[in-house]
Amino acid sequence: MGRGKIEMKRIEDATRRQVTFSKRRAGFLKKANELAVLCDAQVGVVVFSDKGKLFDFCSPPVMCAAAARP
Repeated sequence: MGRGKIEMKRIEDATRRQVTFSKRRAGFLKKANELAVLCDAQVGVVVFSDKGKLFDFCSPPVMCAAAARP
């Protein structure tokens, strides 16, 4: 038996929204890593929080260094 579907709408409670963001961000970056490893793909992911904090994942890591250069 699978999980029930949730309605996709903005979470109004700031604390719940932050917790959900953290969990989903971790899962999203994990999936990006799995895709890179399993398929030998070059993957780049950039995520900004609502506060403007940057989270990124790059495979290969050199790709991040190249993208960060001005």
